[in-house]
Amino acid sequence: MRKARRRTQLNSIDEINMTPLIDLTFLLLIIFMITTPLLEYSIDVSTPQFTGKKLPEEKMFNISITKDGRYLYNETTVSLNQLNNELAALFAANPQAKIMVRGDHQRQYGEVIGLLKVAKNNGFKTINLVTQAEDK
Repeated sequence: MRKARRRTQLNSIDEINMTPLIDLTFLLLIIFMITTPLLEYSIDVSTPQFTGKKLPEEKMFNISITKDGRYLYNETTVSLNQLNNELAALFAANPQAKIMVRGDHQRQYGEVIGLLKVAKNNGFKTINLVTQAEDK
């Protein structure tokens, strides 16, 4: 007569079912992919006023963008193309010249960065961004 074999619990688990683990991993991945970009754009950024070192007494060359979008080079209204030509001539005459960039706080960030790019593309190494002094 044959003996009935009893299977123990260890013998019955031959392999682990990976499907629930993979489902959980993909679910967590999707949640992080969706929530991470939302965290970046939900932060309200308000740039503070800043007081830095006093400006040096030496000759500085000013580039400004006004509230209404006009470009000024040393208090003279110029177009962006004229500004590029003026800075090229200035760099040819004085490569060590220091540029001061002033942007009205109501102008878009990209326009001020555009002024910085124009100065950098003409070869200037020292470009300063002017800010307003803090209220005490």
